[in-house]
Amino acid sequence: MLHAVIMAGGSGTRFWPASRRTTPKQLLCFSGERTMIQDTSSRLGDLVPQDRCMVVTNSSLVDAIKVQLPSAIVVGEPCKRDTAPCVGLAAAILAKNDPDAIMLVMPSDHVIGTDADFQAAIQSGVELVNADPTRIVTFGIKPSYPAESFGYVQRGEAINIDSVNAYQVTRFREKPNLATAMEYCESGTFYWNSGIFLWRASLILDLLRKHEPEMAAHIDAIAKVVGSDQFDETLSTHFSQINGKSIDYAVMERHSNVAVIEAPFRWDDVGSWQAIARLSAPDKDGNSVRGTHVGIDTKNTIIYGDANHAIITIDIDDLVVVHTSNATLVAPKSSEERVREAVKELEARGLDAFL
Repeated sequence: MLHAVIMAGGSGTRFWPASRRTTPKQLLCFSGERTMIQDTSSRLGDLVPQDRCMVVTNSSLVDAIKVQLPSAIVVGEPCKRDTAPCVGLAAAILAKNDPDAIMLVMPSDHVIGTDADFQAAIQSGVELVNADPTRIVTFGIKPSYPAESFGYVQRGEAINIDSVNAYQVTRFREKPNLATAMEYCESGTFYWNSGIFLWRASLILDLLRKHEPEMAAHIDAIAKVVGSDQFDETLSTHFSQINGKSIDYAVMERHSNVAVIEAPFRWDDVGSWQAIARLSAPDKDGNSVRGTHVGIDTKNTIIYGDANHAIITIDIDDLVVVHTSNATLVAPKSSEERVREAVKELEARGLDAFL
């Protein structure tokens, strides 16, 4: 049976000051009326009903996510340990209740266009997993520019499957420099790594035991008490002892049987404020606005606020302006990666009220 696992433990610091510790970006609306995590769950439609949808998140966010996804299973990590322990924990819980479980693993903060295309691609992935239980499936995004901020997947031999382009994976490559990214794009054989995966829960647990035995030992200890009164205490004890590692490093790059499906859907990882310009049609001056804004000679600027506070801009170009109830950000678009520096400085000064 197909189950969905939504990874929702990120803090979204590049979206400060809208994204905070108690309301990270996956709990915010950036387009439409639903939050990002609600969109992530909703796009599954009838393919995976919400009661077969598990969210793994920071323990401090469990209650907030239960409000937004009341029928989902929400598991709180006692501490942050990257994606491999997150995946292992989810797999252990699923395998205990459904030994034949197939896991669709998705980040909570992506924007994906056309639910029907997404669901069709997932169904094709399930077909590939059912045809070979030792196979892992990932979804590659055809690159539209030489991105330095994404990992890449290189395709090899084609796999025969109706309706989608599927290939054996030759290799994974981490975030490249610009020259290398240009080479990848020009080759026509590389995809952006979407971070969306399909596999059998039992397989990913076996692969963690093979490649990360110390991590797997802690996961197995937690698995033994799933559904019992000892679960919370055992989870807290063992999860905190795991050395964090991404699932890409822990398993994906080490496994010999990985397939990539060329994604037939639009995809955006919404990694920083400039994503807002991609998600909403700009006005005649190239401005992307959420909230109440009056611009005088304002061009190519991202404005993010609310309807009850007017943001007035005069003679500016190519900026990011974000207003919240107790913090305001103004920065050139080209410096948006430095928002993380501002968050670290607030932490260093003990200004936790603004985090």
